[in-house]
Parts: sequence; structure tokens; C-alpha cells
Amino acid sequence: MGAHCCHTPTTPAEDPRLRRALWFALLVNGAMFGLEILAGLQADSLALWADAIDFLGDTLSYAMTLAVLGAGLAARLRVARAKALMMGGLGLAVLAQAVWRLGQGEVPQAPVMGAVGLLALIANLAVAWVLYRYRTGDANLQSVWLCSRNDAIGNLAVMAAALGVFGTGTAWPDLGVAALMAGLGLSAAFSVWRQAASEKGEAGHSHAH
Repeated sequence: MGAHCCHTPTTPAEDPRLRRALWFALLVNGAMFGLEILAGLQADSLALWADAIDFLGDTLSYAMTLAVLGAGLAARLRVARAKALMMGGLGLAVLAQAVWRLGQGEVPQAPVMGAVGLLALIANLAVAWVLYRYRTGDANLQSVWLCSRNDAIGNLAVMAAALGVFGTGTAWPDLGVAALMAGLGLSAAFSVWRQAASEKGEAGHSHAH
């Protein structure tokens, strides 16, 4: 297969399918954020709350990506770095909340966690499927693919936490999954930041020649 077979055949600004895919992802993530905030509060689940914050971060990420489609490299790199910082900040916030709740002892409602986790998984798999063709694009497109991939992994973890809470009658599985999701957010943030730095370096090298 050719060297360019995995890249988008047109630039993002010229591809109406990418714009539609991003709007679909934005609307799905916005709706799931609202649902999981309510469900997390009702079920007293930090894992659901963490997932809701993740959905919010993704909604903002898709909105920012839409805003810079067709923009110059400098604008796209600024937005990519902003998204990396946002994902990292959200990951640290969830981790801090998990540590703070270690001594609380409140047991989440496992059935609510499991049902909402399954619904969120379906939503994120739909978004990941729509965005899959763009996973090897620039830092901005890579970030939206990483968001959808990490969300699907996080949803599976929330469902596993629901089983753990149900089986043990403790909050430990919920807190463990929240910490795992925080780690995913920090890993994705580092990856997007590194990709943006690489693209900036390549652009500077090409200008030098």
C-alpha cells in the first residue's frame, strides 16, 4: 500500500464529511455530558462524574477543531496545545477528586453505573466509527480520534466498576476506574502536545529550506 494511503485524500477544509462527522461527535458528546452529570450525581459515582467531565472536554475539543478547520498551521497548533492542556487538566482534576474521596466510604449505585456506562459506550463507538478515517491526520484530528477511543475504553471500565461495586459492596472499584480515566486523559494530553510540537518543528524545518 502507498505511503499516503492512510491520510485524508483532501485537506480538512475541503472535506464536508469531516465537518459533518465533527458536528455529529459534538452533539453526541454534549448530550452524553448532560446525561452523565445527572446520573453521576444520582448514583454517587465518581467514575460516571469523571466520564461526564470527559464528555464535556470532548465537546469543547470538537467545537475548537471545527473552529480552526481550514485555518493556518499556527492557529491549528495553538488550538491543539490548548486541547492538550485541557485534557491534562481534566485528568488531574479527576485524580485529585479520587484521592479526596478515598476516606468517604459512600457506595455508588451499581445498576445506574452499568446502564449509563453501556449507553455511553454505544454513543462513543458511534463517534469513533465516524471519526476512524481521520485518526492519522494532524494534531487536531489526532486529538479527536484519541478522545473517542479513550472514551470507549473508559466506558468499558465504568461498566467493570459497576460490576465491582455490585460484587464488593464498596466504592473502591469506582475510585479505581476514576483514577484509570484520569491516567488516560493525561496520556492523551501528552500525545497531542507531542504531535503538535512535532508538526511545529517540521514546519520550521521546511521554512528553513
